[in-house]
Amino acid sequence: VDISHLIISDRAHLIMPYHTLLDGLEEERRGKGALGTTRRGVGPAFTDKVARMGIRTGDLSNKDLFHSKLSSILEFKNAILTKVYGHSPLLLEEIFEQYCRYGEQLAPLIQETNSIIRQSLARGELVFLESAQGTLLDPDFGTYPYVTSSSPLAGGGSIGAGISPMAFDRIIGVFKAYITRVGSGPMPTELKDEVGKLIREKGHEYGATTGRPRRCGWFDAVAGRFATQVNGFSDIALTHLDIFDGFSSIKICTAYKFDNKILDFFPSDIAILEKCQPVYEELSGWQESIREIRNFDQLPLEARRYINRLEGLLSCPISFVAVGSGREQTIKVRPILPG
Repeated sequence: VDISHLIISDRAHLIMPYHTLLDGLEEERRGKGALGTTRRGVGPAFTDKVARMGIRTGDLSNKDLFHSKLSSILEFKNAILTKVYGHSPLLLEEIFEQYCRYGEQLAPLIQETNSIIRQSLARGELVFLESAQGTLLDPDFGTYPYVTSSSPLAGGGSIGAGISPMAFDRIIGVFKAYITRVGSGPMPTELKDEVGKLIREKGHEYGATTGRPRRCGWFDAVAGRFATQVNGFSDIALTHLDIFDGFSSIKICTAYKFDNKILDFFPSDIAILEKCQPVYEELSGWQESIREIRNFDQLPLEARRYINRLEGLLSCPISFVAVGSGREQTIKVRPILPG
């Protein structure tokens, strides 16, 4: 892998050994109520960031300061490990030496990135920000508490990169042709039958970090519309459309049914969302493979009707359609970038 153009922000927070350890211990403590985290220490690292106990990449350049901060933090973390969880304490010098080695290796890559991005924008260059996870894992607008620790919304990109939201020309939302979720949390359209298994196997839906099988379901247009609204998507990229090759029919959730009422909005109350039943609209599927198609108009009529229906439900144009995992298998429906 070529890392000659890789730059790491000096403001990026580090995941420390006590973060991964505490992440696993906390999940085990929750038992059946576990959140389904990756146990990679991300949540505890963000907790320390907000609690002003975090260690950043820039701290590694000053070993004396780093040692002082780590010593103070580890004293607190070891108290939790030993007194709350009955775990043996972690060793200060062992962690210090390990991360000093990391710092020496990463030193050429750690820079102040904010000015680099601003200069690139000033030169009129294309700056592309990519978010991780998805809207429903946002700690404010997602299915709390079954969420991640940072905001994956478009607004989070502005904060993370340190640029004004006014600098964004386009905001592209990426949707699969169906819905997936890893870990716990409400998912009204989840398919626990053979159809769900078929989608998982055809789409290779297993967690990239943990390898856990993803939960699969029909496209949830209620959740999709909510994601479109809170992010302000200008365009949508629809992926995995080829997974529906050979399906006789395809369903779209257009509303929820709760307590004999029809809901066309995404509830913030998880207790309500867990009891919501999907209201489906069924469309005809297609039998042929679309993986070799490179022009939107050559897609089967049924596939185009499915795409058009999603556009209507989400009130946002679908500008990209992926019919396979290869870069060349992305159909550009309409141009969104200059040139």
